[in-house]
Amino acid sequence: MSPGRIYRLGAVLIMGFASGLPLALTGQALQAWLTVDGVNFATIGFFGLVGVPYTFKFLWAPLMDRFEPPWLGRRRGWLVLTQLALAATLFVMSELSPSARPMLFAQWAVLLAFLSASQDVVVDAYRADLLTDKVEHGPGASLHVFGYRLAMILSGGIALIWADQWQSWPRVYWSMGLIMAATAAISLFLLPRVRSESLPPTSDAKSEVAGFAAMVVGVFAGYYIARFVLQVFGLEPESANHWVQLLFVMAEIAAAAPLAWWFARLARFETLNASLRSYFAQPGAALFLLLIVLYKLGDAFAGSLTTAFLIKGLGFAQTEVGIANKIIGIWLTIFGAFAGGALMMRLRLYRALLLFGVLQLVSNFGFYLIAVLGKGAWGSVAVPAFDWVIVSLREPAALDFLLMAVVAAENVTGGMGTVALVALLMSLCNHKFTATHYALLSALAAVGRIYVSPVAGVLTESIGWEAFYLFSVLVALPGVLMVRWMRQPLLALAGTAEAR
Repeated sequence: MSPGRIYRLGAVLIMGFASGLPLALTGQALQAWLTVDGVNFATIGFFGLVGVPYTFKFLWAPLMDRFEPPWLGRRRGWLVLTQLALAATLFVMSELSPSARPMLFAQWAVLLAFLSASQDVVVDAYRADLLTDKVEHGPGASLHVFGYRLAMILSGGIALIWADQWQSWPRVYWSMGLIMAATAAISLFLLPRVRSESLPPTSDAKSEVAGFAAMVVGVFAGYYIARFVLQVFGLEPESANHWVQLLFVMAEIAAAAPLAWWFARLARFETLNASLRSYFAQPGAALFLLLIVLYKLGDAFAGSLTTAFLIKGLGFAQTEVGIANKIIGIWLTIFGAFAGGALMMRLRLYRALLLFGVLQLVSNFGFYLIAVLGKGAWGSVAVPAFDWVIVSLREPAALDFLLMAVVAAENVTGGMGTVALVALLMSLCNHKFTATHYALLSALAAVGRIYVSPVAGVLTESIGWEAFYLFSVLVALPGVLMVRWMRQPLLALAGTAEAR
């Protein structure tokens, strides 16, 4: 392998780590913090909506395609700015209490998700612009997932052990802020610039800013219109009924998205409009969007409340969950990602998506099994005390064997499915609008992970954990069937990507 290729793939690995670090801090780690504070399952589920910016990032991605921060370069400049802002936000959150000031805490968590989603826009575009050779797509996707999951071991696994040992989630978030600041320094001094042919689209700067402002107005208009309509029908957003609360949230989001797009068109937000036209000019563009939403939906349902389920539902300690579900589990995801990347060098995209999708579906039965049998059903294995400098276990601990088996199956298959999905997204991007295209596609891939959470919280209170995990298996089926149905478009897409 040439030094240039090693350098490029190394940069992808580092940016994968930077991308993965804040995700757990708006998801599983945040969920653990709320759980130990005694928050109920439905409210924890609603807190999952702080990740909504991940599903709308394609709306501001055009600005990151169009504008280039001075001196730092087109992609690298945005990376440094977003990473420094992420570090600052984590420092502020470390000074807040979710139980004492829940609304203020939620607002800062939304800002963290917004900045994390913005960083993802640039990381994804940077990777697609950097890896121009199709041969690098499979290894590049694997290394991205590897770095991403390494970061999640830190922020989603080791963080739980730190929180247990330090008895302080604020200290954990402050430490993560320091790590995020270090990634900004790496981005500034070590990352290669993207190829010179990847130039920003040309358009009037004032029109772009005005278009973005109009889009924001559309978001707020949709939000207030939805609330007004539901209140006309006698419903109240502060209702004690969690299903009514869920209806308000979903209606507000459903109204905000189309109005934002319509206002953007009226105001001639040209980079957004041109990039969307470019994507939808591809054959089967809408079907690919639906496939992206459905492919990881069952996986999202099964994993939406895993931390709360294990800690509060089954009584596992934070350290045990951190070791099993996060540290060991994420290493297994990394193994799955590398196995998926290796298999994709032999399999076509279609076969990989189909095989890995079936494996993801089957693995969801594991959570049903542990919900039925409970903690300790298969015994436990001893974990010796250790000291790895950044994390330690002072005394030997027992690790539930059934939990380990379920975590192993879910994470290996999930890693394989993620690699196949990343390869699909990269194949659908046009390099002129990489940031917007990849943001649109990856935003849709995150739809399940974000919007499933409040539904899952209310659903588990209504039907129980066993029925919920069986439901997650059924939800995974349409994605697998759609891959089979789209065999010819997927085979054609692989041929098109090879010709690019």
